Parts: sequence; structure tokens; C-alpha cells
Amino acid sequence: MKILVANIGSTSFKYSLFDMATEKVLARGRVERIGEVLSPCTIEVGGVKYSREVSAPDHAVAVRQCLEQLTSAESGVLKNVNEVAAIGFKAVHAAGISGVQFVDGKLLDAMEEFNNLLPAHNPPYIRSMRNISGQLPEIPLIAAFETDFHKTIPQRNRYYGVPFEWAEQYDVIRYGFHGASHRYIATRTAQLLNRQDLRVISMHLGGSSSLCAINAGKSVAASMGTSPQTGLFHGNRCGDFDPFVVPYLMRKLAKTQEEVLNILATKSGLLGLSGVGADLRDVMDAAKKGNERAQLAVDALVGYIRLYLGGYLVELGGADVLVFTGGIGENNIEIREKITANLQPLGIILDQDKNKMSSGTESPIHAKESKTQIWIVPTNEEIIVARQCVEKLKENKK
Repeated sequence: MKILVANIGSTSFKYSLFDMATEKVLARGRVERIGEVLSPCTIEVGGVKYSREVSAPDHAVAVRQCLEQLTSAESGVLKNVNEVAAIGFKAVHAAGISGVQFVDGKLLDAMEEFNNLLPAHNPPYIRSMRNISGQLPEIPLIAAFETDFHKTIPQRNRYYGVPFEWAEQYDVIRYGFHGASHRYIATRTAQLLNRQDLRVISMHLGGSSSLCAINAGKSVAASMGTSPQTGLFHGNRCGDFDPFVVPYLMRKLAKTQEEVLNILATKSGLLGLSGVGADLRDVMDAAKKGNERAQLAVDALVGYIRLYLGGYLVELGGADVLVFTGGIGENNIEIREKITANLQPLGIILDQDKNKMSSGTESPIHAKESKTQIWIVPTNEEIIVARQCVEKLKENKK
């Protein structure tokens, strides 16, 4: 069975094609600058890249261009499109719907209901899914929602201190996101340590960041709430923020609620605090050159992470493993040092040499005397979505 896993951006389409008999990646590809006169279309097969420019006015056409490339004599990956059993999407959130679902009108309407909560995520996925399902009806589309992994979070960690009816009637609760990534970390650490009872704190750190407390493979707490704007602050999103400040800012800035929320969702986080940019690498470079705001942004981000880390150590009664994943977690030596600094009294001790030598690779980086193991584990959200698609297809045949 072959599964195409799609990653939708506002003007891009990226994919991985899996042969699920072996879980081997047969090809990776992308179409960028969708909607322009010509769009770069790239495919990588067996380490060899093939590129061309195509006309891709929308995402559905971009998918067709990718399928044509996959079935071309040049790539030799597929004989025909019918070999693709399904296209899987790492969907984020929908009103009243989670889990793994076939894409239909009801599901898209439910996603659309949460557009205001996920302005950067849901709209491009909804547009793309509608276009693709209309133009490629022969291929099932499956949405694997990020909230699904967090369905095991107990109620005490899920409810806000707001009127109970808001949760029951309007779904205002803590959902947690990055579910595919945290699920992969839970699965992979169990394999690496050959234990199913692990207490794991998964730190997915990147342009969008979150922490998750995992007990015996199940999520018990997550830093994001009803929307992905919450928890840690992100590259350009605010993270946790006092809601009573919004009307105050509306008056002071002479802006509408929508304008203030847009600033919180697109011009805040590392970008807003540092004034440098949304990429932590740029912010850290500026900090090293003496930019005080940039240094503040780095310190504040580390501080937020450590606050959640400490809370999750209490929630779990300690941790067997701390895992760094995501672009920052996997590759940023200094951030890993800062997060784990001075935690020796808690039995968490980083090996400085291993930390410096192991970036980007699946490796333990804890000292021998550390009671808690510390690992770098590159995440693989795509294989999680592909596995979920296979299970959904099998379930549908029963």
C-alpha cells in the first residue's frame, strides 16, 4: 500500500510518498510559489533530485503535477496514480471532530468553524482539501488531527477556570497540538529504551513549539490550549497572553479586535519581542552581537520552556526521558544547554561533549550520572500520518 502524506502551506505543497509494506520513503517532493505564473516543482528519488517549472494556479493542480512527476518514466516511482491508496493530511483542528477522518463536506465545515482560532493553519488546508477532493475524486483524502494524541489528557489538565458551559457547549478546553510529533516521540522512545512504562517529556521546539508530558505512551498534559497560539511563544505567535489586555490595546492602539489579534498571531513571539525576526538562529546571532532585545527574547523563550518543563516533572513525578525534537530542539546546541542548566539537583545532567557532537542525529546526550536520560530524537510526523491512514483504510474495509 502506498500513501502520499501532504504538507500544505499557503503557497506550497510538500509531500512524502511511503510504501507502507516497509515504511520506506519512495519519494519526497514539493511545489512552491503556487498561484504564480510558473512554480518550481521538485522530486527526490533515491537521493537524486529532478526539478522543473510547472503551471500550478492552485493546490489541486499542484498535486496533479506531483502525481505526474511520480508516474513519469524519469522518476519511475509509480506506474499509475491508482497505486496511491490515499492522500493523508496532518490536519490541526475542527469543531467537535478529532481522530482520523475521511475528508468530506461535514469535516471541512467543522474545520471552517475554527478558522478564527487557527487563522494560519485551517484556511489553506480547507481550500486545498476542497480543490483536491473535487479534482481527484478517485483518491481518498484522510485527515489525521493533531488533537487526537492528546485525547488521553485527564480533565483536570484539560479544563480552564471559566464557566463550565463554555467547555461543554463551545469546546473551549485545552486540546494540545503537535500530536503527530509527540506521538512519534512516545513511540520511538519506547522502542529505543525497550520500555512501555516511560515517563517522557517531549519538547517539540521550532517555529511553532510545544511541550507534552507522556506517561506510558499517553499524553497527560500539553502546553497548547484551545488554539496553537497558546503555551510557549512561537516564531511569530504570542503564546500565553492575558486576554484582558486585548481591549486595553484596542483603545491604546486605536485598532479593532481583529487587528490586535492579527498582531498577536503574526507579529509577536520571537519576532515581536526581539525586533529581529521569527527565526531563532537570526535572533541568537543578533544577541551575540550585543542586541539586548534579541538576548531578552532568547532568555524569555528558555524561561517559558523551563517553567513548563518543571510543571511536567511534577505532573509525572519525575521523568525517565527528556526528548528534544523539532528544528530547534534537534539542532540548537546552546538552547539545549540553557534548558537543562543547573538541573543536577533534579537528577538531570547534560553531557556537554555529547550535546555538541550529536545535533541532528538520534542520540543520547545525558551524562553517565544523570538519573533522567536526555535524547535528541528527530521527529517523523509523516510516518505517523501514513500509519494512521493505513489503519483508517483497513477499518473502512471491515
